[in-house]
Amino acid sequence: MNLLELYLGILYFKTPECRSYYLQVSARIMNKIIYFKSNIKKMRIVLIVLGLINGLYMFADGIYVILNGKYIGPDKPGPWSSLFTKLNIDVFKLGPMFVIFGLLWFLFIYGLQSAQNWIYWYGIVLSIATLWYLPIGTLISVVVFSLLVMYKDKIGL
Repeated sequence: MNLLELYLGILYFKTPECRSYYLQVSARIMNKIIYFKSNIKKMRIVLIVLGLINGLYMFADGIYVILNGKYIGPDKPGPWSSLFTKLNIDVFKLGPMFVIFGLLWFLFIYGLQSAQNWIYWYGIVLSIATLWYLPIGTLISVVVFSLLVMYKDKIGL
């Protein structure tokens, strides 16, 4: 079992098909990223792009729900909302949390670009804290976490 499968195995999946799909997608992404592992600058760019995708979407989604009372996309939020619904939390009141998570991802990007000494642990914690954001946020967080753990020295952190 590789490192990515280990972290994905921690997550709760309802069906074997979901597990299989996530493992296939993650493996494809990791195979494409391994090509960049020998070049620090390219690896950092991959992390920055992934952080930017997560950060921009979470920030925009948070602003949108604060202003409109619903999330971007369909009326019912994604699979992540069931986690909060089970805890009796109104998911339409989480806009500020999304904005904060978006800003935290922007800080991650800043830290990577400026080679801050705290960015490794910050990225690890932020990736773990964003695992709940199923499905895309989870996938990006797992990939960022795995890249940080597996290629810490190659990234220059």
